[in-house]
Amino acid sequence: MAKILVIEDNEKNLKLVNFLLCKEGYDVLVAINAEDGIALAIAELPDLILMDIQLPGIDGLEATRQLKAQTQTAGIKIIALTAFAMEGDQQRIVEAGCDGYISKPIRYRIFLADIVRFLGGRGL
Repeated sequence: MAKILVIEDNEKNLKLVNFLLCKEGYDVLVAINAEDGIALAIAELPDLILMDIQLPGIDGLEATRQLKAQTQTAGIKIIALTAFAMEGDQQRIVEAGCDGYISKPIRYRIFLADIVRFLGGRGL
């Protein structure tokens, strides 16, 4: 079973993502800020991290940089969850080290297909 860490501060978005992933059988970890998310990523070494870009305190891009700079978490795929997916934003997301992005609002069928794709097609 794939372990997915969701770092998201918006309660409604977090609830939706958590519900969709749990319903599909994924092992879901959640954090509502970057600091807790980074600590959880180091402790649990998830298969995938879904990272909100606009977080209080440390933003998602800085959190991604920090995780990619650490040996134990550098290989974890990090996918940006963002409402900002314009051309310049895509470049910033990639430069920070994200392996991809999913646009908000989330469309559940596309979202779940993206999760399988980002996990290398192995799904659960």
